Amino acid sequence: MSSKKNHAEIGSRIKEIRLSRGLTQKAFASSLGIVQGFLSDVERGRKLPSETLLIALCHLYEISEEWLFTGEGEISRKVFPREEMEKFVASTIPLLKRVPPEFPEGIGDQDIYDRISLPGIPEGCYAFFFYGNFMAPTVHDGDIVIFTEHQDFANGDIVLLNNLWGETILRRYRMKDNEVLLSPDNPLYRPFRLEKDTRIFGKVIEIWRKIKF
Repeated sequence: MSSKKNHAEIGSRIKEIRLSRGLTQKAFASSLGIVQGFLSDVERGRKLPSETLLIALCHLYEISEEWLFTGEGEISRKVFPREEMEKFVASTIPLLKRVPPEFPEGIGDQDIYDRISLPGIPEGCYAFFFYGNFMAPTVHDGDIVIFTEHQDFANGDIVLLNNLWGETILRRYRMKDNEVLLSPDNPLYRPFRLEKDTRIFGKVIEIWRKIKF
C-alpha cells in the first residue's frame, strides 16, 4: 500500500468518525487541538497527523486503533454487554436554581429551574449551572455540574459548599497536616480553611459542557 493511499484511507476514516458524531470540521478540530485547515487536509488525504494525535483521537472518541490504522474490525473500541448498557440509561434529575441551606431537605419548586435527562447519571443526583472562573480550567463558566449528597470526601474531590455569604461555590477538598483546605483550581485565587459555619453539601461526580459549533 502506498503512503498516499494510506493517508487517504485514514483520512476517510477520520471523516467517518467526525460525521458519526454529527460534528463540523471546526468543532471536531477544536476537540483535538488542531486547526480546521489541517483537519480538512487530513480528511482529503493530503496530510497525515502524528501517531500521537491519532491515538489521542481514539481515546477521546472510543475508537478502535486497529480500525483507524487498518480499517479492520469494529469502529468502536468497546462492545458493551447488555448489563453494561444499563449504565447509559438516562436519569431525570432536578436542575437547581439554588441549593437551599437545608439541602437536601427544603427543596421546593421555587428552587428548581428544570428537570433534565442525562445518560449514566445515578438516581438521587442534582445539577446546577456553574458560573465564575474559580475552578478553571477544570470547570468552565456555564458548565452543568452534577453532584450528589455526600458526607465522606477524599483528597482531591470537588465539593459543593456554602461560603460566608451563603453563596453556593465549588472548591477542591484538600487535606494538609490534618486540616481541611478548600482550594480553587485557578491559581489566581487562594485556598481557605474549612470554618465551623461552612457546610459541604456534596461532591461533584460529572461536568457537562456545551460545545459551541
